[in-house]
Amino acid sequence: MTNHDPSQSDPAATTPAAASAGLPVLIVDDHSIFRSGLRAELDANIVVLGEAATVDAAIASVIKLQPRVVLLDVHLPGGRGGGGAEVIREAAPHAPHTLFLALSVSDAADDVVSVIRAGARGYITKSASGAEVSEAARRVAEGDAVFSPRLAGFVLDAFGAVAGETAETTEELDRLSARETEVMRLIARGYSYKEVASTLFIAAKTVETHVSAVLRKLQLSSRHELTAWALARKLL
Repeated sequence: MTNHDPSQSDPAATTPAAASAGLPVLIVDDHSIFRSGLRAELDANIVVLGEAATVDAAIASVIKLQPRVVLLDVHLPGGRGGGGAEVIREAAPHAPHTLFLALSVSDAADDVVSVIRAGARGYITKSASGAEVSEAARRVAEGDAVFSPRLAGFVLDAFGAVAGETAETTEELDRLSARETEVMRLIARGYSYKEVASTLFIAAKTVETHVSAVLRKLQLSSRHELTAWALARKLL
C-alpha cells in the first residue's frame, strides 16, 4: 500500500477483477493500528478496497470506491461532527449498493441508535474477532440485519409501536407455530442459523426451513425486513 496521510482515504483500491473474487469492503476508523489489525484478521475472501480515518475522507472513499460493505466506526473526526451517522447520510445517496456495518468500541444506546437511524444495517462491538466481523459483513451484504444480541434492546427502544399495531401483530403471529415464533425472535435479534440451532437444540437445516416459512407467512423477503418488522412491533 502506498504511504498516505492517515486522515485521508486510502486511494489504493483493488482491481475490479480482484474485487470480484471476494466481498469488497472499506474500513473506516480513525485509529491506524485498529485498521491494520482488522485488515490482517479479516477472512481471505474479504477484499479491502481502502481505508479512511475521517468523516470527509470516508464519504469521498465510499463514493469513489463503491464498496459493498463499509466497516464503519461510530466516532470519527471531521465533517460536521456527526461521526459515522454523518458518513451514512452523506454517502449513501451516492452509493446505492453500499451497505454499512457499524463496528465500534461503544455499546452506548445513543451511539447504537444514531447509526441505525441513519441507515446502518448492523452494529457489532470491537470485541468481535476477525472471523466474526467477516461473517457479519457477509450477512449484511446478503441482506441481513446484524446486531450483537445484547444491543438489540437499544434498537428496540428506538422504534416505538404505532397505534393499532397490537391487533395487527396478534393476527400476524397467529400464522406462526410456536417453534416458528421462537426462531423468528432469535433471527430478528441477529442470531446466525447455527446460534439459533444451538439455542433451541435443533438442526441448522431445520432453522433454515423455519425461517423460510416465517418469511413466507409474514410476506417478507429477507432477514433484514424480518428484523425491522419485529422491532416495529416490539417483539424482541
